[in-house]
Amino acid sequence: MQKHRRSFVKAAAASGLLAGLSPRAFAQGAPMFDTINMFVPAAAGGGWDGTARAIEAAAKGAGLVGTFQFENVGGAGGMVGLPRFVNQRKGQGNALMVGGSVMVGAAITNKSPVTMRDVTPIARLTEEAGVIVVPTSGKVQSWQDLAAAIKSNPKAVSVAGGSAGGTDHQLLGLIIKALGGNPKDAAYVAFAGGGPANAAIIGGQVVAGISGYSEFQEQITAGRMKALAVSGTKRIPGVNVPTLLELGVNVTAANWRGVFAAPGVNADQRAKLEALVTRMHASAGWKDALQKRKWTDVFLAGEGFAKEIAKSIAETEAVLKDLGLA
Repeated sequence: MQKHRRSFVKAAAASGLLAGLSPRAFAQGAPMFDTINMFVPAAAGGGWDGTARAIEAAAKGAGLVGTFQFENVGGAGGMVGLPRFVNQRKGQGNALMVGGSVMVGAAITNKSPVTMRDVTPIARLTEEAGVIVVPTSGKVQSWQDLAAAIKSNPKAVSVAGGSAGGTDHQLLGLIIKALGGNPKDAAYVAFAGGGPANAAIIGGQVVAGISGYSEFQEQITAGRMKALAVSGTKRIPGVNVPTLLELGVNVTAANWRGVFAAPGVNADQRAKLEALVTRMHASAGWKDALQKRKWTDVFLAGEGFAKEIAKSIAETEAVLKDLGLA
């Protein structure tokens, strides 16, 4: 039997039947999915889009998926795109959406009738500490400068970040509160994507910026932004920037991201998508993405992920009440 199989492979190769297939692809066999429809409820260039593209690279590199079809619909921290995904992808077993903690806050802030409760949790993937940056050309050049300005008049310290009510906004509120101010006085400037926020910070249109480290990494490395502090419980590996805790500010926060299936998928469809993401997570390509992007691996699939979402919603509601947004 093995001899016949080798003969078939040789004959097929000679006749061109295997043309276009790499040896690795043939060894891996057929992919789990011919196509994954990846929905990103945000503009290109931000954290969710970066996560989706990293998933694509890792899954295709491991031979798990043939092709990815992308759709980006930005606005309101995912609340513009989320209803579209819920209504148009219902019951589709090859559709995935990237989302995260920003979406939790945005749903509460916008009083959205469609929330994360309306999609099917597949897996939490990453957690990323926030970083507080300033433009290198700005007047503020140290954490001490920024903290003094916030203590003096938080309304005069404009800070760029993601959507209103999202993780970046919440972090600013927590910082103001820890420094003795009122979170409702936050001068937060919300942007729908990472590109516009970067431009505003570099151009000096705002005093400072807050986002996940990977979104500002290129600008920090290039010297156009200066990182003053990170919001994790410990420093980001390989990044010489102190935590807020080290600076005497009792605040920690992180932005988690994960993937979701559409509502109405059956148990078999959900299990297959969980298996896909689990195998993608174990791939060399994904491990490489975690290291390059300074993401923390917090993989959690299935019901455990669903329970963490419920916990995140409760905690976010408390912070947003302090900000006057819930």
